[in-house]
Amino acid sequence: MTSESEHRSEAEERSSNEKVSPESAAPEGRPLIPYRFEPTATAAELHARFDETLDAGAETDETVTVAGRLMLRRVQGKLAFGQLQDSTGRVQLFCPAQVTDRFDELTRLDIGDWIGATGEVMKTKKGELSVKVRDWVLLAHARRPFPDKWHGITDVDTRYRQRYVDLWVTEEARRTFAIRSQVVSGMRRDLDERGFVEVETPILQPIPGGATARPFITHHNALDMELYLRIAIELHLKRLVVGGLEKVFEIGRVFRNEGIGPRWNPEFTMLELYQAYADYEDMMRLTESLLSGVANQVVGTTRLTYGGRDLDLTPPWRRAPMTELVAEHAGVDVDLSMPVEELRTIAKDADVHVEDEWGPGKVILEIYEKTTEGELWGPIFVTDYAQEVSPLAREHRSKPGYVERFEAIIAGRELANAFSELTDPDEQRARFEEQARLKAAGDEEAMVVDDDYLRALEYGLPPTGGLGIGIDRYVMLLADAHNIKDVILFPTLRPEPPS
Repeated sequence: MTSESEHRSEAEERSSNEKVSPESAAPEGRPLIPYRFEPTATAAELHARFDETLDAGAETDETVTVAGRLMLRRVQGKLAFGQLQDSTGRVQLFCPAQVTDRFDELTRLDIGDWIGATGEVMKTKKGELSVKVRDWVLLAHARRPFPDKWHGITDVDTRYRQRYVDLWVTEEARRTFAIRSQVVSGMRRDLDERGFVEVETPILQPIPGGATARPFITHHNALDMELYLRIAIELHLKRLVVGGLEKVFEIGRVFRNEGIGPRWNPEFTMLELYQAYADYEDMMRLTESLLSGVANQVVGTTRLTYGGRDLDLTPPWRRAPMTELVAEHAGVDVDLSMPVEELRTIAKDADVHVEDEWGPGKVILEIYEKTTEGELWGPIFVTDYAQEVSPLAREHRSKPGYVERFEAIIAGRELANAFSELTDPDEQRARFEEQARLKAAGDEEAMVVDDDYLRALEYGLPPTGGLGIGIDRYVMLLADAHNIKDVILFPTLRPEPPS
């Protein structure tokens, strides 16, 4: 075993390491592995208490019990050093042969073995906080060798497939998932303080709705019916606003049967919220306040560095119509009032694919996504989408053909989508029927008519603002991660090739 300051390479350590057999791990008559073990301190707690108060070479009269994986080791005659890693950090094990029980067995442990150790808190002469081990117990064998501690797992695919190893050997992975946990809990706290109620809505749904996306299909045997994994949380949450829950949210998994890439995973996590008596302007203020506030809580600042570029989440964020941004970045003027053939010519010149059945709103959206969205560093609210591509949003109060919708774009990608929600059941039915027409014409992502949701609207949905935020992409920003797989513990992967 070895200290941080006195290490050899793990390969050298392994070369001198004999495997400990299960039979040698405990004296005869004892269970090889205990059924439970109770540590009395964590690595972080010990460092917090003693790093500044205990002098180099000093000992205490305090006995603690720690547990974790043995991640480094070195043996020097009758003295052994090790690094024990738990979920909070690392602490050195200092093991003199005359003090440590079953010293020879201890020196034959493998890197990655789980152990529990009891002893006195001390510091070595070099100032390394340590536990002078008196008693120890094997808690689990690592039957597979751990990767080199100093280089971690170099194969990216292996990191994603074997996250249970990656978390031990890659400090950045542990940091990323700590950030993710803090983001989710921070959002919950913030929304709770604003008076929102957290709910849970169905993942299995008879009709996939709330977004334009291709769903996963499954079959319920007892009811002999097809069900769909939800593609959005929206329509059930708005039903709850109809039911009198005026501020409601859910953080949950949604599923879209689409491609896999650096920003897309077939299952991902969304925050969706709905607030009665609010509109999309209220949602803009809530979005910038929520995301900047959680960033401040989690990483201590709203001024980030992402991919080597500065990114400032401090409100207020810029607001700009989509058509204005296309003019800025693509150098072309587009508008719903233009003939669709003229828009198609602009799209062709920009190498944007266009389908024959698309109207001007869809063509403008495709031009924007191809030429402009990726250039927006932001944060920026892109406003005023065409009604054609926004079947659940309320018509714009002053711009015919447009709706009150925005997307929050940060670092060239959509992070949030929000509307002034459509509340008129007759208008909603007409839009659903248009979506159903598109689906019948072959658009697999188009919506279908949801008669129960229309029935709910007929009971009355007050003016409502709605917002969806992609949790995974937000964590990517705070963790400076550039592949969505880096922020999902178990991302969807292609089948593992046979070994």
